[in-house]
Amino acid sequence: MSSPNTHVTGPVVGMIGAGQLARMTQQAAIGLGIELRVLAGAPGESAARVVSDVRLGDYRDLNDLRDLAKGCDVVTFDHEHVPTEHVRALAGDGTAVHPGAEALVHAQDKAVMRERLSAIGVPCPAWARIATTADIESFAAEHGWPVVLKAARGGYDGKGVWVCRSAADAAEVVGSGVPLIAEAHVAFEREVAVLVARSPHGQGVSYPVVETVQRDGICVEVLAPAPGLDPEAAAVAQRIALQIATDLDVTGLLAVEMFQTASGMVVNELAMRPHNSGHWTIEGARTSQFEQHLRAVLDLPLGSPAMTAPVVVMANLLGGDDPDIFSRYEHVMAHDPGIKVHFYGKEVRPGRKIGHVTALGDDLETVRARARHAAVYLTEGIYT
Repeated sequence: MSSPNTHVTGPVVGMIGAGQLARMTQQAAIGLGIELRVLAGAPGESAARVVSDVRLGDYRDLNDLRDLAKGCDVVTFDHEHVPTEHVRALAGDGTAVHPGAEALVHAQDKAVMRERLSAIGVPCPAWARIATTADIESFAAEHGWPVVLKAARGGYDGKGVWVCRSAADAAEVVGSGVPLIAEAHVAFEREVAVLVARSPHGQGVSYPVVETVQRDGICVEVLAPAPGLDPEAAAVAQRIALQIATDLDVTGLLAVEMFQTASGMVVNELAMRPHNSGHWTIEGARTSQFEQHLRAVLDLPLGSPAMTAPVVVMANLLGGDDPDIFSRYEHVMAHDPGIKVHFYGKEVRPGRKIGHVTALGDDLETVRARARHAAVYLTEGIYT
């Protein structure tokens, strides 16, 4: 399916993937006068429902990627799963791809990421490539149990991560045949994230550090700014994220997920695209992460990351057993006209991210309660 515009008035950005990140990027593209083209696996995908220029294809097929890229000023990503060699091939064709393959591989392969971050002095957990249960036992002998095993490629939202408390636990994971790395379990106080943007000519900006609240490996809430975070600790986290963006030559957005520990910040994961930890920026920042990503990949001057309110809370909407969520929208709008609700146009399934809500204000507990009320009522039909 494709309905390309015949009279393009602005630059064309091709986005590989048509999930909710591409859908929300379309909203930003409209205001900037940018034409967004997406590669979707099916016409019913989130962004394919709202973008006029949709190419149907497989992100693993180089010919489909080349078809998407024709006529685009730049190609970027809704997800990191595109084969690295295909990203290199697109660049070899003369296509501007941001981030480039040599940067993106650090968000695709956790072993490559850990090797590079360790080499440039970024604080990370102790880690090792492993292939056998004996490798894990040797690692545990040095660093202790539990040991965190991670799929080297392809994990997200808690998938591909196993906390093993014994060799028996580890043996079960190793038996799956998935390429793995082992990491020392980090005793952290909370999880935080830093979102930065960097353009091809090297301009960089950082959004405020946020706290991310996880449940079963899935982010359920983001608090901006991270409450009670010492300003110097926040500055350190931002410097780490900007250092990574510079040293890895990232172009576009970079989300750096970190553990805050008693001895400082430790980097956990990287993502090189708009990120769940930055959805609050749509209403909560002068420049949303989606607009910022478009500015960055097109090498336009970056926008202000300043907050529009002292406190912003974003709560994810996770699907449950009742698919009739939209019927409760009216109550949420009437109860709290300041709440902003975003639906992703996705079929409701238990545990699936189907949208998010955002609340802004002056007092953290009040704003957090408002966001929670809206999220719980929309997904479960109950008051909190």
